Formats: sequence, structure tokens, C-alpha cells
Amino acid sequence: MATASFRWILQLHRDVPKAARFYEKGLDFSVNVVTLRWAELHSGPLKLALMQCPSEHMPSEKGYSSLLSFTVTDINTTISKLMELGAELDGSIKYEVHGKVASVRCLDGHVLGLYEPS
Repeated sequence: MATASFRWILQLHRDVPKAARFYEKGLDFSVNVVTLRWAELHSGPLKLALMQCPSEHMPSEKGYSSLLSFTVTDINTTISKLMELGAELDGSIKYEVHGKVASVRCLDGHVLGLYEPS
């Protein structure tokens, strides 16, 4: 029996319901629960928890954060959806031999990596 098992990834956000909507509408996460201070979402086996954090305790919006990486079927459509929900493209889309790669900064500065295989 394993001594530890993965529980979830936790992100801090100023506005938890807005962040939950971002992941639900932008990346098709399923929402388990959303309150003003806490949300639990999932995408396949990935569990994402969002917790409210006062602005004065938030890390810098342009600083470093965890990177969540997603494989998508259409990187251009996904980027458009995410930008409509408040994301910013962080650099340009890169066209690699294996596929397209891009980074976006979502709400509160968290970084999302997007990958569309060739």
C-alpha cells in the first residue's frame, strides 16, 4: 500500500467563484463545489482546489507560480476562450516539430501551459 497519494493542486485566488468559472468555461473542468472562499474542480484524474486569499497576501501577478500544463485539441480556440475570460497570452504561440506550445497567465497571475500535438 502506498504511503501517500495525491490529493489535489491548490491555487490561491482573490475571487474564487470567478476563478472556478475560468477553469469551467475555459478548460471544461467539472465543478464539484464553489463557495466565496473555496472551490473544488476536476478534469479527469486532476483535482484542482481554489482558495480565497486576501489581496495583500497574493504573490506578484507577474512573478513565478506553479505551471499547470494542458493538452488541447485546438490551441487557437482555447487561447481565445481563455482570453475572453481574462487570461493574457504570455509570449507567442511556438510552432515546434511535435506541435504548438503556448503559455497564458490566468486570473491572479497563475501560468497555464497549452500544448496541441501535431
